[in-house]
Amino acid sequence: MLTLASKLKREEGVTARGGPAGSNDTSHRVSIRDRLLIKEVSELEANLPNTCKVTFPDPNKLHYFQLAISPDEGYYQGGKFQFEIEVPEAYNMVPPKVKCLTRIWHPNIAETGEICLSLLREHSIDGTGWAPTRTLKDVVWGLNSLFTDLLNFDDPLNIDAAEHHLRDKDDFRSKVQDFIRSYAR
Repeated sequence: MLTLASKLKREEGVTARGGPAGSNDTSHRVSIRDRLLIKEVSELEANLPNTCKVTFPDPNKLHYFQLAISPDEGYYQGGKFQFEIEVPEAYNMVPPKVKCLTRIWHPNIAETGEICLSLLREHSIDGTGWAPTRTLKDVVWGLNSLFTDLLNFDDPLNIDAAEHHLRDKDDFRSKVQDFIRSYAR
């Protein structure tokens, strides 16, 4: 992260001095997305829920990172769930792409990793979808809330998990724990 921020400062310094010949070369410019990410990542790290950990495999690529969520309450307590977050070049006009890498029995997360979270929808009838005013902090807090207060059995992505919960809550809890033991340690 410091590397990208340093690059941005260096480029701003070169631009302020008028820059060398050929400084109009766009290959050295930092994109709008990356400028936003420098600010948003700092804010995110300062306001991360205590159940979350963010990892950047390459500190020069703030547009790709991993999130680990370890819920401390509810059905998913004791599990560690990994998410991959990729921020497209058109960010913040479009939402980040998010995938759950951990197999999970959850009404709002498919076993294949797709996630049903309204703020990740590019278009939403109810107005709760993505908007340019949203940030990575909103995404991380939203994902974290899928394990507690945003756990939604009434509008599921994984219909089998939601119906399982409606039929037998104790058996649902048991299956969640089986998945945690097998895939989320």
